[in-house]
Amino acid sequence: MTDSPALRVADLPQNRPTTFDIQPDTAMLKELANDLGLRGLRKMKFAGKIEAQDRRDWILTGTLGATALQTCVITLDPVTTRIDIPVKRHFLAGAVTSDEPEVEMPEDDNVEPLESHIDPYAIMSEALALALPQYPRKESVELGEAVYTEPGQEPMRDEDTRPFAGLADLQNQLKKDQ
Repeated sequence: MTDSPALRVADLPQNRPTTFDIQPDTAMLKELANDLGLRGLRKMKFAGKIEAQDRRDWILTGTLGATALQTCVITLDPVTTRIDIPVKRHFLAGAVTSDEPEVEMPEDDNVEPLESHIDPYAIMSEALALALPQYPRKESVELGEAVYTEPGQEPMRDEDTRPFAGLADLQNQLKKDQ
């Protein structure tokens, strides 16, 4: 994404919140939609505040609103999704970062280590990516059953793959024989 004006923590006032109101222009919306694999993105707004918490920590709270155009995973038709979510991030001065490939997730997934800058644009992009449906689907569209088989063979259906159905039939047969 385009370089965004991240806020330098040392320049943020300790005694009052710093507000932000981000409304990306058409070019930025197009770039963000492309980065996220969307058909389109419109009516996006991220507004909130960054304020000091305790002596060295900071908290960002805001509201993200956007209308995303995605592709239906079943029909490949366009699907419009409206997103209106609260966003909260805690930036902790004492949070530990690790370069290890496997790291245990903290209980609060809104906690981030405090670095020299806080970037509302990056937080907006991340929050949008996390809020989008992974498998967008048009209303009332169901994935049907696909049946494939070699010519001349009996097709195998979903019912045939139930492993315990045969055991239930065998159990019923044994009860009859007793």
